[in-house]
Amino acid sequence: MAAVHGEVAGEVGIEHAAELVRFTEAVMRDDDAELAQARDALRAVLSDEQFVDTCAVIGAFNVVDRIADSTGIPLDEPIKEISAEVREELDLGRFGSSKNTFPGGRVRS
Repeated sequence: MAAVHGEVAGEVGIEHAAELVRFTEAVMRDDDAELAQARDALRAVLSDEQFVDTCAVIGAFNVVDRIADSTGIPLDEPIKEISAEVREELDLGRFGSSKNTFPGGRVRS
């Protein structure tokens, strides 16, 4: 969780974690220079296949997340209950899209 919050400067038990987090965050921002630097740093430590896989995972998550967000898919009650602590720990309310979600999990229209 510390890596997700940007609190870890080095490795967190995942090979190349710092570069992966930096690249993932850069993909989601609107700064071409930051993205180019993060991409170069990641390409320096991953094989071509690993880089493509990384991009595919980021892209797949992004599209699934956007679909769920736009359709207003609510959390099932059991999932809502067991994920409450993790959602709080990740501080999901800090993301802009969270303002579109009612406390019950449905997206505002």
